[in-house]
Amino acid sequence: MTAEPPSDGPPGGRARLLPLYAAGFVTAFGAHSIAASLGGLTGTDHTSLLTLGILLAVYDGAEVVLKPVFGSLADRIGPRPVLLGGLVAFALVSGAFVLADNAGAIGLARFGQGAAAAAFSPAAGALVARLAPRSTQGQAFGGYGAWKGLGYTLGPLLGGVLITIGGFALLFTTLAGLAIAVAIWAAVAVPSPAALPRTRQTVLDLGRRLSQAGFLHPTLTLAATTAALSVGVGFLPVRGAAAGLGPLATGAAVSVLAATSALAQPWAGRARDGGRLPERRSMTGGLLLAAVGFVIAATLPGLVPLVVGAAAVGLGVGLVTPLAFAALAASSPPERLGQTMGAAEVGRELGDAGGPLLVGALATVASLPLGLGGLAVLLAVAGVAVSGRPRPGPVDSHPPR
Repeated sequence: MTAEPPSDGPPGGRARLLPLYAAGFVTAFGAHSIAASLGGLTGTDHTSLLTLGILLAVYDGAEVVLKPVFGSLADRIGPRPVLLGGLVAFALVSGAFVLADNAGAIGLARFGQGAAAAAFSPAAGALVARLAPRSTQGQAFGGYGAWKGLGYTLGPLLGGVLITIGGFALLFTTLAGLAIAVAIWAAVAVPSPAALPRTRQTVLDLGRRLSQAGFLHPTLTLAATTAALSVGVGFLPVRGAAAGLGPLATGAAVSVLAATSALAQPWAGRARDGGRLPERRSMTGGLLLAAVGFVIAATLPGLVPLVVGAAAVGLGVGLVTPLAFAALAASSPPERLGQTMGAAEVGRELGDAGGPLLVGALATVASLPLGLGGLAVLLAVAGVAVSGRPRPGPVDSHPPR
């Protein structure tokens, strides 16, 4: 592995990280404020549940295709311009939906937002890794995850309020204004670290690096946790509605999931930096805890099991997310951070898109509890898979360009 990534500036520069955390909030709030309200458009019959799964997945499908491209671009030209360009594009797409005044275009709008998020998400992750000292990587990514968790928490509640007041047009207008505000904040507060000299890399080199356990284990963990979050936000309200619960109760359950995740992540990051939270065992335990949460929500009717299950899912996700991100940053050559984060984000988005599609398909052919149970099985399998000890990969000995 190459040298430790530099901290571009004095340690403790939290003010430089806050706009990056806010960028994470934008993508989480934007995706989940819309996602939590899509059930009202599609209904609860089997065919509509599959439609819901597709609408939930389209945002992430755009990210799957484009995040590696923008991650590599961030390494080539520097992550800051990619961050700013993505935020501006997110605002433009959101504003275009308002001007189009056509609710039928919501799938196209979500695809465009996902494409923009594909630019600023890996750039923000690379900047967090570049600007935070190695000794506080867990805490830095814990803060990043907490702000994302805040977006997941406020998204369903505030999204519902905005849609109630002014429909999807008001929600998309709010998203456009928020993205522009964060772009301006980042332009003022975030420094512009230079692109680092990069070693020569062939396709074989890239494949070898991305096939090592040091990359695969945290990426699999992130894919599983994002699947859990996306399904929790999109389908736990449907599960609650089927049990006779109203929108306030189901929205509160989703917010419990997101709030638990948000509160757990800073603690988990600090514990990781202090050596109190072993990465492999903690990632396994967190995935198993999330699986148990879905089993509870799927098998026991009523508000209390729904809330308890949501809290277990949120705690499991919050426990492992900063550990996985910090592990990725530690295992990546510093000049390839954007590429690493972009590739890892593909894994996340495959989980984010695949989770709803899996649950929606199983719910279509069988029942929603069976769909949630199927996801629980996959989470448990992923937890067992990441429990093995990663072996260090070969050092890239190519000379710099």
